[in-house]
Amino acid sequence: MRELADAKRIRRFMRALGEAAGGGASVYFTGGATAVLVGWRGTTVDVDLQLVPERDDVLRALPRIKDELRVNVELASPADFIPVPAGWENRSLFVATQGHLSFYHYDPCSQALAKLERGHGRDLADVRAMIDRGLVDARRILECYESIAPELYRFPAIDPTSFEARVREALDTGRDEDG
Repeated sequence: MRELADAKRIRRFMRALGEAAGGGASVYFTGGATAVLVGWRGTTVDVDLQLVPERDDVLRALPRIKDELRVNVELASPADFIPVPAGWENRSLFVATQGHLSFYHYDPCSQALAKLERGHGRDLADVRAMIDRGLVDARRILECYESIAPELYRFPAIDPTSFEARVREALDTGRDEDG
């Protein structure tokens, strides 16, 4: 049975994954893993990540590591749900190096946009926490949205009107607090 992942369990996961890697790659955490490691949530159901480049040795080790640590792992990133703004790799935040792997928080702006697009209550609270902690500025979210808006047609499940409304609402909330 899998258990909720707290920061300690995620760090153990990072060590085990780093030990399994025979060569270099980057692991980008997103969603709950970022929330837990940065500290606005105590646990997450899944450790969502993207591996760049994909490495067979790491991917083959995932089932064993998941079982040993009793943690859910999903290969998922904002790019699976929305077009991501160019340069997301450069805006990703370094976490640590374990073995041959470098761990990062996936670009906070891309994470915020993916959460705003989905629009669940927890997602909106996560975006607010990201803004409150200075991981991303509300105005930057709008800039990133505007940069990807022309590409939304590539994701037919997205309703551009409601997506833009949620982004603008996040911006308005940020302005209210900034004065």
